[in-house]
Amino acid sequence: QVQLVESGGGLVHPGGSLRLSCAASGRTFSIYAMGWFRQAPGKEREFVAAISWSGRRTDYVDSVKGRFTISRDNAKNTVDLQMNSLKPEDTAVYYCAADRADYRSRPYEFEYWGQGTQVIVSS
Repeated sequence: QVQLVESGGGLVHPGGSLRLSCAASGRTFSIYAMGWFRQAPGKEREFVAAISWSGRRTDYVDSVKGRFTISRDNAKNTVDLQMNSLKPEDTAVYYCAADRADYRSRPYEFEYWGQGTQVIVSS
């Protein structure tokens, strides 16, 4: 069983930065694939970024490539999402997800989900 708690969301101006963090419970965090997803009002949940259990493999949706960076610290049981050059279209609730596997990227592949943290990009 894994429990996930996201933090770091908030209101930011376009062009600004935020760093989201996801804290995971459990002693075997290092063998879980992790991902970040987001859901804007009236839209389906979409993939943002994923990272393998080792941290060696990462992937991003095209719209955030070059702006967002996913990273993990297995010693601290955390996975972060550094978001730079934020745009109004990045506004959404951001969710952290975990699954006991090397790597996952599709929402249905993840067993555990956090409650989400709101990100609003607005002037």
